Amino acid sequence: MATILFTAIGTAFGGPLGGALGALVGSQIDGSVFGTSSKRQGARLQDLSVTTSTYGAALPRHYGRMRVGGTIIWATDLSEHSSTSGGGKGQPSTTTYSYTSSFAVALASRPIIGVGRIWADGKLLRGSSGDLKVGGTLRIHTGTADQAADPLMASLLGGDLCPAFRGTAYVVFEDLQLGEFGNRLPSLNFEVFCDDGTLNLAALVHDTIEEAQADVPVDGILGFSCSDPLADTLAAWLPIVPIVCDADGDGLTITQQDVSVARMLGEPVAATGTGDFGGKGGYSWKRRPPAKSPPRSLRYYDVDLDYQPGSQRAPGGALSGQPKTLDLPVSTTSEEAFRLICGAAQSDDWAQETIQWRCAELDPAVGPGCCVTLPSIQGLWQVKDWEWRETGIELSLARIPPAQALIRAATASGQANLASDLALGQTLITAFELPSDGSSAGDAGLIYAALSSSGSAWKGAVLYADDGTGALTKIGTSGRQSATMGKALTILATGPAHVLDRYNAVEIELANTNLALTDATPRQLSAGSNRALLGSEIVQFGRALPLGGSRWRLEQLLRGRAGTESAMDSHTINEPFVLLDDTVIELDKSKLGSSNTILIAAMGLGDSDPVESAIACRGIANRPLSPVQGEAALQPDGTLNLSWTRRARGAWTWSDYVDVPLKEEREAYQVGYGPTSAPYAFWEVTSASLALGAATQADLVAAHGHGALWVKQVGTYQASDALHLYDL
Repeated sequence: MATILFTAIGTAFGGPLGGALGALVGSQIDGSVFGTSSKRQGARLQDLSVTTSTYGAALPRHYGRMRVGGTIIWATDLSEHSSTSGGGKGQPSTTTYSYTSSFAVALASRPIIGVGRIWADGKLLRGSSGDLKVGGTLRIHTGTADQAADPLMASLLGGDLCPAFRGTAYVVFEDLQLGEFGNRLPSLNFEVFCDDGTLNLAALVHDTIEEAQADVPVDGILGFSCSDPLADTLAAWLPIVPIVCDADGDGLTITQQDVSVARMLGEPVAATGTGDFGGKGGYSWKRRPPAKSPPRSLRYYDVDLDYQPGSQRAPGGALSGQPKTLDLPVSTTSEEAFRLICGAAQSDDWAQETIQWRCAELDPAVGPGCCVTLPSIQGLWQVKDWEWRETGIELSLARIPPAQALIRAATASGQANLASDLALGQTLITAFELPSDGSSAGDAGLIYAALSSSGSAWKGAVLYADDGTGALTKIGTSGRQSATMGKALTILATGPAHVLDRYNAVEIELANTNLALTDATPRQLSAGSNRALLGSEIVQFGRALPLGGSRWRLEQLLRGRAGTESAMDSHTINEPFVLLDDTVIELDKSKLGSSNTILIAAMGLGDSDPVESAIACRGIANRPLSPVQGEAALQPDGTLNLSWTRRARGAWTWSDYVDVPLKEEREAYQVGYGPTSAPYAFWEVTSASLALGAATQADLVAAHGHGALWVKQVGTYQASDALHLYDL
C-alpha cells in the first residue's frame, strides 16, 4: 500500500526518477511491516584485489576515504631496458634486462582530493608519505572540470585526440618498473580521499538530483562507494541509517530520523462500525512474530585491515530462520560497524511492536516518518503510513527503540598480513681504494663502493662517475644488499700498530637498525675477519658491543692494517665506517680513469638528487709500505749504523727465513734528516742500511740543529710513509 502511494507521489513530482525514490520510501515502510525473504541485502562487496579493464564498465562514485580497484583506460606496450655491469680486468660482464610500462587507471566518476597509498599485487607500491617503492613516475588527475590532458598521453596520442577525462579522477604511471610483478601490469588498489569533514548522504543525492534537499550525516563512516542506481544505494542504507523522505511542498526532502522532536497525537477515536479496529478504545496494540530473516550481520571494509572486507554480528539468541547479512560498501572501524549492526537489529526488533491509532483530526506536521508520542502510552513511535476514512484518520505506528548503551564490545577485526610501509631512505655511499690482496700484480689497486641507507626498504641505486664537472657517467648498479656502514660517534685515539690494542675503543652508529656487527676470535682475526675502514685507517675488531638501537662499541682492535699506520692520528667524529666484507662493490677501474679528483655518485628511489663520495685512500695501492723494525747502533768510533726491514705492497703475511718479495721496479730507500716533507739532508741507498760517520753527524747538528733521522722506501710511483730511526 505504501509502495504504491509513494511511487505515485514520486512520479507526479519527478517523473521516473521520482517514482524510483518514491518506491524506495514505500518499500521502507512495507518492508518494516511485512518483512522480506532475502537473506542478503545490498550490493556484494567487491573484491579489492582485482583491477578491471572492461569496455563500457561504469565508474563508481566514491565519497570520503575508500580503497578502490580502478579501471585501466590506457596503456603502452612493455619497454625493455638493458644494463651491463662488471666486465673489468679479469671479470665477466653481466647484462640485466628490465621492463617498464606506462598506463592510466580511472578511479572515480566524480572529483577526488587526492590519492594515498597504492597496493600492487597486495604489496605497497606507494607509501603513506607518497614515495613509490619501485622506479617510475606517478601523476594524479583529481577529475576537476578544467583539468588538462596528461602530457605523456598527449605526446603519444596527439593533442587533438587525447581526452582530458574532465570529471573523472585518474592516475598515470610513466615508465613503472615491472620487475617486482613478474614483468606484467600488477593488480592495483588505490586509497582515495574524496571529501573533507563528516560525510553526509547529501553529496550522494545531489550528484543525481540537484534540486533535492538532503541532510543525512553518517557519523563514524569514513567513506562509501556508489556504483548502483540512487534508489538501490539508498535502500542499502535504510537498515543502518534510517532516513525519512518527504515529497510534499516544493521538492523532495530526505532527512535522518529525528527522535529528539516528537509530536503528541490526539486522543484516539472509538470505532463506530462493525469490524473496525480498536473498538471503544480507538486503537489496537500488538506485536508481530519475529521476522524469519532479521538483520544480524554487517559486511563492510575495515580500515584497520587496510580496507579488507570485515564482518560484525549483532549479539542475541538463536533465531528460527537464517539471519540477514547487510552488505554495505563503506569503510569504517570494527567498533563502528558493530554499533551500526546492533542499532539495525535493535530497530528491527522493536519495530515488531505496532499500534493502529485512529484520530479525529491530525496535526498537518505529522506524516509518514514522523516521531510521535501517545496519550497514556509510553515510548516513541514512528508513523509508517496513514489513511483517511469516514470514521477518522487511521495511522500505522511502529515502536522506536529507546536510546541505550550497548553492553557488549565489538569483536576484533582479526589479523591480516598487511603490507609493510617501510621507508626507502636516502642512499649512503662511501668510495675507497684498497691495496691489492696479493693475488694479482702489485700495481692492481682495487676501488670499492659501499652503499646503504637509513631506510630498511632501500632497493639499491645506480652508480655514476663524476669527473668533477658535474657530468655523470653510468658505471653500474649496486644491487639490493646493503653494506654494513655508518659513522664514528667518538674519536679513536692513536694506539700500537703491531700488537692488539686493548685500551682504545670507538663507538659506531650504523646506517639503520637492521645492520649488525659480530665478535671475532683471535684465530678469526688472524684470518682477516672483521676488517673495517674507519676514516682512512683499516682496523680489525675482536669485540662488538651493542649499545642499543644502531650504536655499537668496537674493542680489542688491530690497528693500521694494510699499511695504514699513518692514519691512526687523523680520526674525527662522524668519519665513515665501512665493514670490508662481501657487501662492498668492486668498481671497474677502466670506467673511472686515472684522475684523483673523480667522484663516485649514486642515486636510488628515495633520492631527489645524486649523492656523491670522493675516493678515500686514493693512491694507497701504488704507495709502498713504510719499512719496519728500524734500528740504530752507535759504534765505538762514533759511526751510526742505521738498518730497517722492508715491506711490500700486497704481501700481508710473513714467511720465516724468506724476505718479502719486492713489488717495485728496484729496491731503493731515502734516508732523511729533519722534516719529512722538506729534509735538510737526505741519502738514497739501495739496501736496507746506512752508516753515518761521527763527522757527518756533527756537521748535521751544527748546520741544522738537533733533528730526527728517518727512512722511506722509494717505489715505482711514490715513496712510502717515513719510519723514525734516530734523533741527533
